[in-house]
Amino acid sequence: MSKTIKLTKDPIWSLLKKVTIPASVGSLFQTFYNLVDTWFAGRISAEAIAAIAKSFPIYFTIIAVGVGLGAATNSLIGNSIGEKKERVASMYVAQSLFFAITVSIVVTLFGLNVSNYLLGVMGSDAAGISLTREYLDIIFYGTFIVLLQISLNGTLNAQGDTKSYRNVLIFSFFLNIFLNPLFIFGSTNSFIWISQYVPILENFNFPGVIPKCGIAGLAIATVISQLIGTIYLAYKVNNCKIREYLKLQCFIPKFDYLKTLTLQAVPVMFSMLFIGVGIFNILYFIGQFGDLATAGYGAALRVEQVFLLPVIGLNTAVLSIGGQNFGAKAYDRIRELYIKALLFGSSFMAISGIIIFFGAEFFVSLFTDNQEAVTKGAIYLKVAALIAPIYPVFFITTAVFQAVKKPLYSLYLSILRLTAFPFLSLWYVIKIKGGDYEDIFYTIMSTNWIMGIAVLIFIGYFLNNVFKQNKSLFSY
Repeated sequence: MSKTIKLTKDPIWSLLKKVTIPASVGSLFQTFYNLVDTWFAGRISAEAIAAIAKSFPIYFTIIAVGVGLGAATNSLIGNSIGEKKERVASMYVAQSLFFAITVSIVVTLFGLNVSNYLLGVMGSDAAGISLTREYLDIIFYGTFIVLLQISLNGTLNAQGDTKSYRNVLIFSFFLNIFLNPLFIFGSTNSFIWISQYVPILENFNFPGVIPKCGIAGLAIATVISQLIGTIYLAYKVNNCKIREYLKLQCFIPKFDYLKTLTLQAVPVMFSMLFIGVGIFNILYFIGQFGDLATAGYGAALRVEQVFLLPVIGLNTAVLSIGGQNFGAKAYDRIRELYIKALLFGSSFMAISGIIIFFGAEFFVSLFTDNQEAVTKGAIYLKVAALIAPIYPVFFITTAVFQAVKKPLYSLYLSILRLTAFPFLSLWYVIKIKGGDYEDIFYTIMSTNWIMGIAVLIFIGYFLNNVFKQNKSLFSY
């Protein structure tokens, strides 16, 4: 962690830059990582792209639990540091790791036993389910690695260190470029394939040690990359400031700490799960227009994620900065943080929307040469460009809810924005009114803008109420 970063003292614009940029760069390479996976899936078949797209709402279970755990770890450690309770912070480090291992068992069992049913609901036939499970099963077996990594990253983020995870994601991206063909095509065939792009390798003979794994190779490469990243983050945590209070006995389960972690993490987990439910909901309606429509949407979603990266970085920054300032009772800084983060995020996304709109077909064509899939994906991207400026409202508001230890509000927001409101709207537009494929996305655009405006109206009241309550508590 940079010693110059003081989350409760430094100017907000300066902190946003110092914390957001590394987080955004890391997210950029995470998205590049996903783009590489999608590109390699396209080298297998269009059906493989559809399989990866349909796996996402289910795989999102791991992401949801991880984000909840990371947010709780970040918030509680940040609050403790802001209150100058480093020993308490070190206890949360250890208990968070125990929590991660315990929850990973539940998530793995869920994924292995429920995937067939959920894939069937999304419209996959027996062959599609089998193909997707080749990828998903390996991912779920590696759940404990992912959750440990996210817990460790939450500890570092709480101290303003977003660079370490950035380093992990950059390294994983380049490692993935090597591992994907190695496990997809097998060691011999992979070097034959790579030699098309690196002619100097044409004269080398490579042994067939690693067999051809197909789409499962994507998952194997992911698990290996995550394992290496987890080891690195453990090393960084072992060398951070609060490490001096981290003793072996801290890892013995402590009910009070685990209860607090659970109360902080579970609402965020369910908030994220509702994002997965929301994507599942969209895929349910898109699936009625065929697998190529799903493939096009899946590729377009990857493109959209690239442009959302600075906003994701802002989410991390607001949570990290807000958590410590809430612990230090610096409430005016939290208001300033929210306004400035929102100003930057919405301005950036407005500009990004223009690029997305006019480059839609080109971006999707980078992942598939199937013209129908390109057309379907471009339709979504053009509508997504119109939604873009309102997205930061949700990301930044959610981070504030978590920073001030009110994660239930994140859950309420997710239920309304991602499930109840859009599902009812889409059911009416598609099922009752007989809407077309593009009507799915115009409906999503409308629900997002309505909810975004409602959130902006609500947030002022919310902050006034939270700060008033906490001031009264501290007045005794």
